[in-house]
Amino acid sequence: MERYPDIKSNQNFLALQSQLEGTENRIAIARRDYITAVKDYNTELRTIPGRWWRALLYPESEPMQNFSVAEETTKCPR
Repeated sequence: MERYPDIKSNQNFLALQSQLEGTENRIAIARRDYITAVKDYNTELRTIPGRWWRALLYPESEPMQNFSVAEETTKCPR
């Protein structure tokens, strides 16, 4: 029976995969939070009380650009 040496790079690669997965999740959460905040901000600028506050206190404020991602770029590669 042959005894193979314990490969250290395998554990490092698994740790790297785990870190990359965590990073992708944090990016997805931050993107979702940003989209929600922009949607709330733009809705506030369009509603009646928000329009009044904007006209009185913040006349230079403009609706923010929404961040959108194509569906094919959010899928995991095969």
